[in-house]
Amino acid sequence: MFNKHVIWITGASSGIGEALAVAFAEQEATVQLVLSARRETELKRVADRCVAAGLPRQQVLVLPLDVSELDSLAGKADTVIERFGQVDLLINNAGLSQRSLCKDTDISVYQKLMDVDVLGQIALTKAVLPHMLARKTGHIAVTASVAGKVGVKLRTGYCAAKHAVIGFFDALRAEVEDEGVFVSTILPGFIATPIARNSLSADGSPFGQDDPDNAGGMDVDQCARVILAGLGKRKREIPVGDGKEMAALWLKRLAPELVFKLMKKR
Repeated sequence: MFNKHVIWITGASSGIGEALAVAFAEQEATVQLVLSARRETELKRVADRCVAAGLPRQQVLVLPLDVSELDSLAGKADTVIERFGQVDLLINNAGLSQRSLCKDTDISVYQKLMDVDVLGQIALTKAVLPHMLARKTGHIAVTASVAGKVGVKLRTGYCAAKHAVIGFFDALRAEVEDEGVFVSTILPGFIATPIARNSLSADGSPFGQDDPDNAGGMDVDQCARVILAGLGKRKREIPVGDGKEMAALWLKRLAPELVFKLMKKR
């Protein structure tokens, strides 16, 4: 399915990104993985898991980066191209969430969410896109969220960022699909990852605790398998989750007023 693909995953140090890296490593196809996130120690741990899963060490590149450092991303893309010659699949998976009411949230928190969840994804995509267009082939994916379709309490900034990400990548798809570059938006519901614990509180400090929704969500390895299947089929949207929240994706279209009322009661 991904034979001889160079696959670059951001946010690869934990959660969905880590699970995706290991899932790709377990494929029988020969792949080359680029693992990026801020924490180099954790990236090396994930790289070790990929090697243990059967991927030769020389086919894994640990490339630390911070997607909010926009000016550095073109250089990171050059590093990948110099090492592997191409990028076949870029998975923009880096991201932050939020757990705070709008009235309490410092504007710097909103700025951080936009820098990481939106502008960082755009900047890295723009760094890689010219190479794909020149080759007339490639695949760009972004981890959005059901929260990019439905607004929920305590996540005003996160929802805003994910709505923006979906809009950008939907528009990008319209521009580049006929040029041989496919674009997928991944729409997770509640997945059992540390996303809540790592979320930003009202003052920008880590939230520091899990919430029942994510703790009881879909197993992250199952999530990765669903995403891989969707990417393999070049699906434009890849919903992934097994809870009631997934119904919101179609209910928002059919009965938006009902969704608004339900979200107010949550």
